[in-house]
Amino acid sequence: MASKRARQINAYYAQLGEGLLEYVGPLVETQVQEKSLSIALREVKAGLLTAEPYEGN
Repeated sequence: MASKRARQINAYYAQLGEGLLEYVGPLVETQVQEKSLSIALREVKAGLLTAEPYEGN
């Protein structure tokens, strides 16, 4: 869950300069130069993310 969220945070920051907002930004306070995985792990620890089972084909 944290690795997927870290990729979403990376994509958010990449798209921010282009004006595209496909993903939600960080849900916790961030620090300068903080890695996206650290941010994602803090979101998980704070209980801000939920996981749902994947029902693929």
